[in-house]
Amino acid sequence: MRIPAADLGLMAQHLATHEGVIHQFKQDYMIVQNPSLKKVLYTSITVMRNHVRVMLALIDPNQTGPKHLPDLHEQQQMSFAHVTLTEEEKKIALKARSTSKSMANNNFSSALMMKKANARQTHIEMALQQSKLQGMYDSIIQQAGGEFTPKATSKEQLLTVQNYLHVLNE
Repeated sequence: MRIPAADLGLMAQHLATHEGVIHQFKQDYMIVQNPSLKKVLYTSITVMRNHVRVMLALIDPNQTGPKHLPDLHEQQQMSFAHVTLTEEEKKIALKARSTSKSMANNNFSSALMMKKANARQTHIEMALQQSKLQGMYDSIIQQAGGEFTPKATSKEQLLTVQNYLHVLNE
């Protein structure tokens, strides 16, 4: 089945990105000793390989029918309690989270530009999967105390609510 050239160009760009990211995550996987981080890196590699498989199937003019991504349901059950990371592992986790966030954003933006409905929907699903991976890295980083997130005061929050209550009547 033939696809629009715009979809082909976007997917070719994604495939090149996946090649580089999979390579980097495989290198990181070999360095990491923490089992939780190792598990999420392995999941990321598996997810991205699935994305490559589906994109290649979408591009292949000899393949017909809809293409679907495998679910992430098994990986969604991961919990990360009492995580301890080395400084190197913390940097790897932060980089991996940033990569997943960037890939989610890129997949969603690309989906909005795609012409073929199945390619568009598949890339929205890819974006959601990358977002879930980002959340897994978030959990590991938070459990390891690897990030400081400043909190707003209750007063600032209430002032913001009061300032925008009028929008409910618009």
